Amino acid sequence: MIKSSSKPSRNPRAKQDRSPKKRTDRNSAGTNKGKAQETRAVNTQKPGLHSRNLHRNGYDFDKLVEVSPALTPYVRPNPYGNLSIDFADPLAVKALNSALLKLDYQIDAWDIPQGFLCPPIPGRVDYLHYIADLLIGIEAADNSNQGDDSISTGTFDAKFNKLKIKALDIGTGANGIYPLLGIQVYGWRFVASDVDPLSLANVNTIVEANACLQGKLETRLQTDHQKVFHGIIQADDRFDITLCNPPFHSSLAEASEGTQRKVKNLAANRVAKGHKAQEVPLVKKGAELNFGGQKAELWCEGGEKRFLTDMIRESKDFSTQCLWFTSLVSKKENLQPSYAALEKAGAVTVKTIDMAQGNKLTRVLAWSFLTPSQRGLWAKYRG
Repeated sequence: MIKSSSKPSRNPRAKQDRSPKKRTDRNSAGTNKGKAQETRAVNTQKPGLHSRNLHRNGYDFDKLVEVSPALTPYVRPNPYGNLSIDFADPLAVKALNSALLKLDYQIDAWDIPQGFLCPPIPGRVDYLHYIADLLIGIEAADNSNQGDDSISTGTFDAKFNKLKIKALDIGTGANGIYPLLGIQVYGWRFVASDVDPLSLANVNTIVEANACLQGKLETRLQTDHQKVFHGIIQADDRFDITLCNPPFHSSLAEASEGTQRKVKNLAANRVAKGHKAQEVPLVKKGAELNFGGQKAELWCEGGEKRFLTDMIRESKDFSTQCLWFTSLVSKKENLQPSYAALEKAGAVTVKTIDMAQGNKLTRVLAWSFLTPSQRGLWAKYRG
């Protein structure tokens, strides 16, 4: 779990609790009203995937090929004698994703059209595990579980089944990975939005092909590309949490450079792991798009920084309809502009949660406009 500590209050009359034993969030309405209180979240476990992540110890390729024979042609021993795939081959990566979803998440039919992002499942489900920690921490009526790293999977299941969590995924893409995993891991209900009708059509196809997803996921098209929540969140909506993986780049040229850099890195990794170039072409005609993604998935004017600050500003308009807003932040340098935007918007509580997958570091930015007492009453209020 995550321990949190807040900045000292700027209110000279407010007592600062320096007790090392107190682990509850101290961001209350009585200190510095109307300003964002940044709460640094410190990951206490060793770098790597979340403790509840099924993929912490790698992949069981014997079981994966058993449930998904289509993966078999791509599996081979690596130089260490362990079964693996060539992660530079987009077809192999997609086959692995399909097998993982079938084996570990009981999603039997999953596919994406050529040219759309193929997400790494371990990292995507990690985001869900960390925001599940966030929700459990605040949803208990007395907040007694906040920051408690002893909460068991059974406790999570019991709380989430009772609370009937409803989440909003902004920019779900053609893969719809966050709703699919959130439904299967935690039993959440989802609304998934995107600006691309083809992406939503593919998500709907996935839902129709899997009985376990039906009735639990609604898709909504964002017709105004300048908006994030407006046009998606309706007057009677109440969301416990919002998720977003923002576009990373600020232009098509920058996105193309990023794609080529990724392909180059994958090629170097292939050589390091002993794969022979003639076994699988590095990039088949058009296959690089599986690493590239569509325009809306990869870039927007102003890049991640602009997207985050725009989303934060707009979130204020829905401050009483969403318990927690969250987003991935890929570039660390975009945190400070986001903190400034949150303070200007009047967020009451802000948390930053560090995540790690291998050598890749990222973080979740979470904020709420509700006071701790309001958050404690949220489940009753939102119905």
